Amino acid sequence: MEFAISAPAGDAEERVPGNRGIWVGILCELTEFALMFVAYAWFKLTHPADFDNGPAMLNTASGVANTVVMLTSGYFAVRALSAIRRNDVTGARNWLIATLVGGIAFLVIKAFEFRWNVDHGVVGTGNSFIAIYYYLTFNHLVHVVWGCLGLIWAILRTSFGAYSPEDHEGLEAATLYWHATDLAWIVIFPLLYVLR
Repeated sequence: MEFAISAPAGDAEERVPGNRGIWVGILCELTEFALMFVAYAWFKLTHPADFDNGPAMLNTASGVANTVVMLTSGYFAVRALSAIRRNDVTGARNWLIATLVGGIAFLVIKAFEFRWNVDHGVVGTGNSFIAIYYYLTFNHLVHVVWGCLGLIWAILRTSFGAYSPEDHEGLEAATLYWHATDLAWIVIFPLLYVLR
C-alpha cells in the first residue's frame, strides 16, 4: 500500500518510499530513542561524575568498529535499492546480503564488547552512566536484530523475484528501517564513547 504527497498541478505524483507501516515503525523507534536520550541528559545532569568517568571505562575500539560497520552496511543498503531500481535483481540481492553481513558483524562485535565489559568489571550496578550505556546499547541491539530479520525477508523475496523497478516497496521498507537503526547508532556512539 502506497501513499502519495500532493504535487503542484502539472507535476507527476511523488511516492513516499516504503509504506505507511514502516514509517509508523520508524517514528516509534526514533521516539523511543529520543526518550532515552532525554533520560541520558537527565542522568548526566544529576550524576556528572559518573558521566565524566564513564566513557573511559568502555572499549572504544568496539564502538568505533561498530560505527564503521553500521555506516558501511548503510551504504550497502543504498546500493541494494539502487540496483533494484536498475532492474539488477542479482545485484540487489547481493547488496542486501552484504548489508545483512554488516548487521551480523555488528552483533558479533557487540557480543565481544559485552564480554570485555564483564571481564573488566563494567557492570550496570551503582553507576548511572553504565546503566544508561547498557539500556541504550541493548535496546539498539534489539533493533539491529529486527533489522536483520527484515533484511532476511527482503533477501528471500528478492531471490524469488518479488521486486522490480516498478514495485519494490518491501525492499525500500527494509532499507529504510536499517537506516533508522543506523541513525540511532550515529547518535549513541558519540554520547557514550566520545563525549566527556
